[in-house]
Amino acid sequence: MNEYIVVDGYNVIHAWPELAKLANENLEHARDKLVDILVNYAGFSGDRVVLVFDAHSVKGDVERYIEVNGVQIFYTREEETADSLIERLVGDIPKDGNIRVVTSDWEEQRVIFGRGAYRMTPKELMTRMREIGKENRRHLMRKDYTDSYLENRLAGHIRQIFEQWRRKKE
Repeated sequence: MNEYIVVDGYNVIHAWPELAKLANENLEHARDKLVDILVNYAGFSGDRVVLVFDAHSVKGDVERYIEVNGVQIFYTREEETADSLIERLVGDIPKDGNIRVVTSDWEEQRVIFGRGAYRMTPKELMTRMREIGKENRRHLMRKDYTDSYLENRLAGHIRQIFEQWRRKKE
């Protein structure tokens, strides 16, 4: 089953102490840091991550979309809030899995419940990210990386095929 995580970017930035502190110094760096964190999370978890930032107070701005290593990032257009874009996106996401909206905004949580999505607080997302990080570290520790040659880790019949190809070139 697919898991979609829709993140209210500035809401999370101001809810996480490390990012809030960084935002006070440089908001662009805080946004970039959140993107990096979510890219790693998406890679480890397999969740589809959508990140939304308000740009409604920027005069003449149009809605923009970029993708960074699988994380979809939306910037709202002038006069549109992140909440309204999130509501629209939740309605457009295929209903082939769970949709979780990360926000601490109570009004937004009520609206997304009505659209069939679940809410997740920024703190719950942080907890989930830590659990997935621990699980992946345990997984990496269990792997046997003592033999670093790819050929020694291939199945026998695959190794024979490659060896035949190699000999034909000589």
